Amino acid sequence: MDIRKEYLEFFKNKGHEVISSMPLVPDDPTLMFTNAGMVQFKDIFTGAVPKPENPRATSCQLCVRAGGKHNDLENVGYTARHHTLFEMLGNFSFGDYFKEDAIAYAWEFVTVNLELSIDKLWVTVHDSDDEAFEIWSKYVNESRILRFGDKDNFWSMGDTGACGPCSEIFYDQGEEHFNGPEDKMGGEGDRFLEIWNLVFMQYERSADGTLTPLPKPSIDTGMGLERVIAIKEGVFNNFDSSNFQPIIKKLEELANKKANDENIGSFRVIADHLRANSFMLSQGILFGNEGRPYVNRRIMRRAVRHGYLLGFRKPFMAELYDTLCDIMGSHYTELVEQKKYVKEQMTLEEERFFKTIESGMALFNEELKNTKELFSGEIAFKLYDEKGFPLDLTEDMLRDKGIKVDAEKFDSLMNEQKAKAKAAWKGSGDSATEGDFKALIEKYGINEFVGYDTTSFNSKIVALLDEDFNEVEKLEKGSIGWVMLDKTPFYATSGGQEGDIGALEDDDHIAIVKETQKFHGLNLSKVKVENSDMTKGEKITSVVVNRWEIAKHHSATHLLQSALKMVLGDTVSQAGSLNNASRLRFDFTYPKAMTKEEIEEVEDLVNSMIARALKGNVEELPIEEAKEKGAIAMFGEKYGDVVRVVNFGDVSVEFCGGTHVRNTQDIGSFYITKESGVSAGVRRIEAVCGLSAISYTKNIISKMNEVQAEVKNTNVLVGIKKLKDQIKDLKKELDEAQNSISTPINEQMIGDTKIIVDIVKNGDIKKLVDDYKNGNDKVAILLIQAKGEKVMLVAGSKNTPIKAGDWIKNIAPIVGGGGGGRPDFAQAGGKDITKIKEAKEAALNFVKENLK
Repeated sequence: MDIRKEYLEFFKNKGHEVISSMPLVPDDPTLMFTNAGMVQFKDIFTGAVPKPENPRATSCQLCVRAGGKHNDLENVGYTARHHTLFEMLGNFSFGDYFKEDAIAYAWEFVTVNLELSIDKLWVTVHDSDDEAFEIWSKYVNESRILRFGDKDNFWSMGDTGACGPCSEIFYDQGEEHFNGPEDKMGGEGDRFLEIWNLVFMQYERSADGTLTPLPKPSIDTGMGLERVIAIKEGVFNNFDSSNFQPIIKKLEELANKKANDENIGSFRVIADHLRANSFMLSQGILFGNEGRPYVNRRIMRRAVRHGYLLGFRKPFMAELYDTLCDIMGSHYTELVEQKKYVKEQMTLEEERFFKTIESGMALFNEELKNTKELFSGEIAFKLYDEKGFPLDLTEDMLRDKGIKVDAEKFDSLMNEQKAKAKAAWKGSGDSATEGDFKALIEKYGINEFVGYDTTSFNSKIVALLDEDFNEVEKLEKGSIGWVMLDKTPFYATSGGQEGDIGALEDDDHIAIVKETQKFHGLNLSKVKVENSDMTKGEKITSVVVNRWEIAKHHSATHLLQSALKMVLGDTVSQAGSLNNASRLRFDFTYPKAMTKEEIEEVEDLVNSMIARALKGNVEELPIEEAKEKGAIAMFGEKYGDVVRVVNFGDVSVEFCGGTHVRNTQDIGSFYITKESGVSAGVRRIEAVCGLSAISYTKNIISKMNEVQAEVKNTNVLVGIKKLKDQIKDLKKELDEAQNSISTPINEQMIGDTKIIVDIVKNGDIKKLVDDYKNGNDKVAILLIQAKGEKVMLVAGSKNTPIKAGDWIKNIAPIVGGGGGGRPDFAQAGGKDITKIKEAKEAALNFVKENLK
């Protein structure tokens, strides 16, 4: 049975709209990853936006719990059911059906579609929820309906807001298999397995804790697909199901080693982490040192470490990828579409870690010998900083031994280095915008963007908001606020394209549009009112002033991506972009820096596309038809059934909602200004075109004219060569002058040993010491030289009992310094030039005393 398909079809037949899984990176600044099925419906549940036309939805949502508050990483491999990535089946009602139908649907699916034995099913409800108890009693014997308190059976979105009791369905895996003291309903054992949670959102909780019944209560449910598959297949561990076993079998083949009680944890960790790494990469979450990319790296390196324990000494994860595609690729087609790219990124990251894992494990094991209770924070930091071992990997390696890391010392070292990699993640870093957008949408509807074909439009002001998004009747002269137009030519920031700026004007006044943003589908422009009040309901002319230069850079970005694929290969994929009126920035996946020749070739290709005057064409197509045409999609983006496709001749076809030039010749010239690294496996190109390209070339010409004037030669290269030759000659003369000593160095003999202690005004005293050592069989030499306000001392010894290091250590303090070295050579610095003569005398006395 394809349980995923069965579930979605079941609720589709119950009037639910099937919603595809949202990206793992949520449009929510409070979350690191999408971690539950309800995340994409959060704004509906909170009332930020109106409920959809169909108030029923169902989905199978990919979720990650490996970072931030929701982190199961440390448990993966040690329990039967924890995963970094899992699938959450859910059905949702937005003010439509409630407990009666939610319970009926759940019972029908579990007992009829899944055919689970009624005798194996138990239910819990909140201890105050008599209504749910009564409904359940129609289906389940009351002896198997248990009541629990808030800890187990009450759900809330936060300290305030929507909340309510919940009801959970449990499956009894059998007393014959689980009979420990915690194997009871409400216990921590594995006998009674929770498979489905039905949340009844029926209250609004205020700041003082008061619960007010909602006029339109809602339903949010979640059922873990991995658990249900395991139950249906009669296994007691998710990793023993068909979801994971093919990966484990393939891993056994690659490792030439069978899974057993001692190593099964490593097999399970790798099988789990392969899934998380694969989906993250397929959605554009790469490997890096902070945020989501760092979590991806942590997961990968934990998997590689377990591979190392199984005997792997070279990359192996990519060899498991095809097996994962066989299991999940038919539903999640991006796995298959991005196969080549994902494998390449995996292998590169594995290679990076395998270079240091051997020495890292040796360092770890050496320190472990000296550890009793607390593992050294310094060594843990060294493992992180030099060997690429995330702290939680070191902690994982110590787990079985019951040893903890000196985290306080580790953290202090991280703070000293100002490292960001282990900084506490607090969401995306964006601030959530507060505003009653739901009320605006319900009152006025979604306004229309008409700017694809025009930069000027006669609009009507539908609504005005102050700077804090409160609706007002007017914006006073000099104030700043937000304007909602019925039809707007202003493009809102999205898809890497910066929002439009411009003006709103009529005969009486003008307002400057400073930026344009989108909030829950509403296109709003931030304005500063210049000369008189602006009033709701006015008719004005909307004028965009930066559009064409932004469009040039956006279209050039499309051409750039095509050129990069031509030069560097098809695995190059977009990893981010920025387009504004003055420049473009394009991040792309590639393992190494581009060569000068590659950069020039890409630049030439883009300019040739521009010169060919390729006509731009925009059309809306069904998504599958767009894919068949070869349209390139942006990683991590969620697209609807119909997509907007932008193409330029035969060189570029992409999904895109942005604005573009009508013909590539409108772009003008294109210049790459910089190529650099962003993170491991990601490069960045910065470039200019249009008016910015003119400014760029004018600036270069101006600088060239300045250089010509400075070198006094119209042929700049010839002028620079002459200057370099002059500098070379002057350096040679200076070296000769510095190495020539006008006065002889003081020499004396003590026995058969030549002793040289003197103050040298100029020259290279290190070279002088070496020369005297090379030219004499037995010599002890110490030279002192003033260098501005500082003192330099150099000592050497050859075939004498004088140790240069000891000599320097005794003399340097006299001139306020310190230093040392080997017995045959040593040097030091000081800061008191008034004590040079005293130091010379002391150096002579040291020699005489030590040659007796």
